[in-house]
Amino acid sequence: MTYIPKYPPYSQKHEKLILFVAFPEMGLLDLTGAQTVFWAASRYMVGQGLAEYDRHTVSLDGGLVASAEGVVLETRPLADFIDADIDTIVVPGSPHIIQVLENSTPLAEWLYQKSGKTRRIASVCSGAFLLAQAGLLEGKRAATHWAMMDMLKERHPTIQLDRDAIFVRQESIWTSAGVTAGIDLALALIEEDCGRHIAMQVARELVVYMKRPGGQSQFSELLQSQSADASFEQLHLWIVNNLGADLTIDILSRRCNMSPRNFARVYKQKTGRTPAKAVEIFRLEAARRLLEDSPHSISEIARRCGFGDEEHMRITFQRNLSVSPSDYRRRFSSK
Repeated sequence: MTYIPKYPPYSQKHEKLILFVAFPEMGLLDLTGAQTVFWAASRYMVGQGLAEYDRHTVSLDGGLVASAEGVVLETRPLADFIDADIDTIVVPGSPHIIQVLENSTPLAEWLYQKSGKTRRIASVCSGAFLLAQAGLLEGKRAATHWAMMDMLKERHPTIQLDRDAIFVRQESIWTSAGVTAGIDLALALIEEDCGRHIAMQVARELVVYMKRPGGQSQFSELLQSQSADASFEQLHLWIVNNLGADLTIDILSRRCNMSPRNFARVYKQKTGRTPAKAVEIFRLEAARRLLEDSPHSISEIARRCGFGDEEHMRITFQRNLSVSPSDYRRRFSSK
């Protein structure tokens, strides 16, 4: 059956035209997460007398496009916007990005052509591969899903991949980490356009953090430890819930019913770090979260996280992050 477009000829409504680029086997949440943020922002913008975003889902030829999850979306063809003044282009990723790249040359060419005429281009997750194929990331900092970084670096060695960032801005190009990080990126774009107040309203409505800073790690130390080896999973959960306790090797080894010497040896073998270093990192991560999201003083955070005093916490921050707790709070606090 022939697909019959339902859209009338495009006529630009507002200055901020945003195109969400769909293609077969794209990740659905990569696309719709960012779409929902811009949709919600538009409602608040109208309420404050601002022109809303002119939002459209597009694809090379228009028509119905199926996501990797099997959901089919209706799209407008790129040709409808050949003379339009595009403000932002958002490119999702795909769990099958390597297969997608085999048929994406026309899309990459379109992205390259529009790059000099569009205020900003953003990718979500493995959408960075499409930006790289278009030549837009050469020599630039970028982010992508943590599991795909080595593959992207191998294909495009000049890209300066930030392995910890949730999203990265490099001039007019924005890239983000896996899937839900596209929501963080979209909130940052909203904040750039409309200010923090509207971005905060959107974050509250969607019940998401406002906002995980771009420089935050893609995943927590606890998640990394669980992914690496499950042998000490229960111990790690106990540590996280008892950071203010005396977490000496004698205490930890008794939790595992092992001798201190054997525990230290096995722990290092299984996790790649000493128990003392693991405790330090867990405390550091907890302190980072409190500095970002709580009103507690630095001395109180140091006590809660088991550092003992502010100076000990400052030394730990400098050793691991090359920044003081106060500077970290100024950079990343959402308060």
